[in-house]
Amino acid sequence: MIAIVDYGVGNLFSLASSFAYIGQEPVVTSDAAVLGKADKIILPGVGAFSDAAKKLRETGLGEAVIAGAKKGKPLLGICLGMQLLFEESFEYGQHKGLGLIPGQVRPLTDIVPAEYKIPQIGWNALIFPKDREKSKLYSGIAEGEHVYFVHSYYAANCHDYVSANCEYGALVTASVERENIYGAQFHPEKSGKTGLRLLQNFAEL
Repeated sequence: MIAIVDYGVGNLFSLASSFAYIGQEPVVTSDAAVLGKADKIILPGVGAFSDAAKKLRETGLGEAVIAGAKKGKPLLGICLGMQLLFEESFEYGQHKGLGLIPGQVRPLTDIVPAEYKIPQIGWNALIFPKDREKSKLYSGIAEGEHVYFVHSYYAANCHDYVSANCEYGALVTASVERENIYGAQFHPEKSGKTGLRLLQNFAEL
């Protein structure tokens, strides 16, 4: 069973519909007990890091996500959900994340040239690191395929865990991986055939 965490800040319908399109039947849940029974967990998210982190703490869902990851269950964070996997964020202050992947979340304005629009919105090509093995999430996906981004902050100081970058005036973290923990800054559910293939790969882990 694939469980999609419902903590009030995710684009759940679109994500669930994408899984249904590839023949999967995910369960959208706000119940920590259901997450405990799931084989795989997806942590979506849109909006502000601090609000999302607070909701995960208050509902106990954050602890359930961490527990599942520590048991070796495949976990996929999407967009803000990926950012929440990190130790901390500097979005309007300093806020603690789930701490599952070393690194921080910082403003794109730190690295992107001033003439580039923030947030980064639109399609961008995947660039795979040359110094590591290609992620299983990208099986059947070629470098240069485009995926859809909407974000103003990015994952920083996490080089050892980057599974793909994109170029937006600078190299920007597109996805990360640490053992059974995966994160995509882009939206697979909005990324056409490439995004569907990634979700299928996750379902088959």
